[in-house]
Amino acid sequence: MTLDRTDPEGEIAKAAEKYSNWGRWGDDDVLGTVNFLTEAKRREGAALVRRGVSFSLAQSFDMNGPQKGWRRRTNPVHTMLDTGTDAALGNQGFPHGIGGADDVIAMPLQCSTQWDGLGHIFDHGRAWNGRPAEKVVTSDGDLVTGIETLAAPIVGRGVLLDVGRVIGTDGELPDGFAITEEHLVATAEAHGVAVGRGDIVCVRTGQLARARRDGWGDYAGGPAPGLSFTSAGWLHRTEIAAIATDTWGFEVRPNEFDEAFQPLHQVAIPNMGLLIGEMWDLEALAADCAEDGVHEFFLTAPPLPVTGAVGSPVNPLAVK
Repeated sequence: MTLDRTDPEGEIAKAAEKYSNWGRWGDDDVLGTVNFLTEAKRREGAALVRRGVSFSLAQSFDMNGPQKGWRRRTNPVHTMLDTGTDAALGNQGFPHGIGGADDVIAMPLQCSTQWDGLGHIFDHGRAWNGRPAEKVVTSDGDLVTGIETLAAPIVGRGVLLDVGRVIGTDGELPDGFAITEEHLVATAEAHGVAVGRGDIVCVRTGQLARARRDGWGDYAGGPAPGLSFTSAGWLHRTEIAAIATDTWGFEVRPNEFDEAFQPLHQVAIPNMGLLIGEMWDLEALAADCAEDGVHEFFLTAPPLPVTGAVGSPVNPLAVK
């Protein structure tokens, strides 16, 4: 797929039409590509557990995160409501010496490891399945495809495509590197793993490892390796259920047009109905996969069922 870099509007329109899944699962569908994640696929994923070792694929949720306030996204603020000091001083008013601690957290739902819900991105005022955006997401939240609709189904076969190790230098791709279908296919072949219907694909670029080593810098919203706009055909054709990366924005930044903002999102979410994860920590899992040569695993990654939310924090667990 070649791109006219001067015409993002036209290229997005062509890709949106070509890779649309509108109506594929009926007019009332709220799951998009998660429909590919069937009961049989979950059994297939569960059967991959051999050693019983598990990996959290979540970054920390704390004030030391990458957010810098873009569009009011901040790092989590964690506050204690009751502490051990309160208990020791007898300030809690409980009988027979019992004490306790409580806390609260305030954060944007997409400030760290997270899923983009289907109500997160629109295309010319249309949400997933062609619905009018203003009828889907209002001040009351996402009334149709709220993230709570995905609370149960995201369990199945996970596949790691460690593009950073296979294609990159010293295990990392440079910022601005566009991951094409050819890179994805070559990585899968190098790993000896197939990617297909219902899989949850994790793409490691190595950018998170670099940010941890060198500092966050512009990790949140700045230049990054990521999926090329031209990979839309692969995303559609493979019929994967979901895809997640270790970067802030999933797709390559700067984007591949002279003037554009997240054009692959505009095709993948409202038109394809693809579930996208961002800022996943794939480092420990990738090291283990490199060591034992097995790049498939059981993966469970349910969002918090926040009613009407258009995204959600997640603590994905990979089990091998």
